[in-house]
Amino acid sequence: MTTIPLHGSLVANHQLGATMFEGKILRDRVAIITGGGTGLGRAFALRFSELGAKIAIASRNPEHLEPTRAEIVQQGGGAIAIPTDVRAPEQVDAMVEQVVKAFGRVDILVNNAAGNFICKAEKLSPNGWRAVVDIVLNGSFFCSRAVGQKMIAQKYGKILNIVTTYWATGNPGTIHSAAAKAGVVAMTKTLAAEWGRHNIRVNAVAPGPFPTEGAASRLFVTKEDIERMVKGIPAGRLGDPRELANLAAFLVSDYADYINGEVVTIDGGASVNFPMFDWEKD
Repeated sequence: MTTIPLHGSLVANHQLGATMFEGKILRDRVAIITGGGTGLGRAFALRFSELGAKIAIASRNPEHLEPTRAEIVQQGGGAIAIPTDVRAPEQVDAMVEQVVKAFGRVDILVNNAAGNFICKAEKLSPNGWRAVVDIVLNGSFFCSRAVGQKMIAQKYGKILNIVTTYWATGNPGTIHSAAAKAGVVAMTKTLAAEWGRHNIRVNAVAPGPFPTEGAASRLFVTKEDIERMVKGIPAGRLGDPRELANLAAFLVSDYADYINGEVVTIDGGASVNFPMFDWEKD
């Protein structure tokens, strides 16, 4: 398998430091991030901590959690790690109670836990379908429900669902993921309508291609696959996880308090690049 390079000509090479925001815009907020030990979830956890939040990271793989928790603590942040299978509502409920016991409240939920692999629809097994839908759609609902009950009681909350650009367009080889993510978008808009009166904002982010080890191992096979994909991105590169983390931080902050029920795409323009003709030939 080819590992997507974290630096180089295919990704951003500019500085994305801590000066983007003025002050600690998430100061004293408590954030739960599912799938928070690795990849994009780790990027969210580290950035939110830098901006003042206390972090609870959850994953069904305990070995993924401790290194990220330890890194946050080493940098002066507050963090706990809770092994949780988001497909199991009883585990989700217990995880939320543990967070409230540790930090007193829950202000932010990022539904980031996901599963995906490339498979043609006619070859996709029922178990393969269930595996992705259970994590992405059911898991996002179980977490939103458990956290939402706390947020309704405290009259404050921000929920951010991580979807994908092909929730709206579909994508060959990802029927399970596309269908599950589309369901999460429908859930996003429904909860935004239901819970807005409780001062709870629910939004989603639809990332395009970002370099993570998980994506490299499951979705890309060769360097040529990556280069072919980059050619379809008008920005000419893959995304930097820090760019996505900064967008997520804004959307769960009070600066975005009038944004509700939205899906924000961050993909370098890839999803609008559907040329019908060879417009570059001249």
